[in-house]
Amino acid sequence: MCIKKYVKGKEDILYGIFKVIVGLMFFLHGWGKLFGAKAAPLMSLMGVAGVIEFAVGIMLVFGLWSRLGALIAGLEMLVAYFYMHIPGGFNPLNNGGELALLFFAAFLVVLYHGNGKWSLEKVLFKKETF
Repeated sequence: MCIKKYVKGKEDILYGIFKVIVGLMFFLHGWGKLFGAKAAPLMSLMGVAGVIEFAVGIMLVFGLWSRLGALIAGLEMLVAYFYMHIPGGFNPLNNGGELALLFFAAFLVVLYHGNGKWSLEKVLFKKETF
């Protein structure tokens, strides 16, 4: 049984769901770094990461400059992986870096596809600006 016949014509919906889930998860990571029990000082590396995650999460959920947000967040995930996780070894399952790599892969998809069919950016500006 081929899944393509069930998905055909629903790519926009599936991509929208994907983008909202990734955005919400990234937003929650930022929220935890900024306002959680272990909130980081704003002018620290973790504080800056929290601001990026908080802002990009909102950008993805609402479809505002998704490509720009994905570029910034993807670079952040690479820095996080190489700065925080690689010292624990190269294998992401051993060094705890699998989430950073999964987010990086998700941001590559968003960087390629942009906002998708439904976005606040298209409503406000009538086009995707970045």
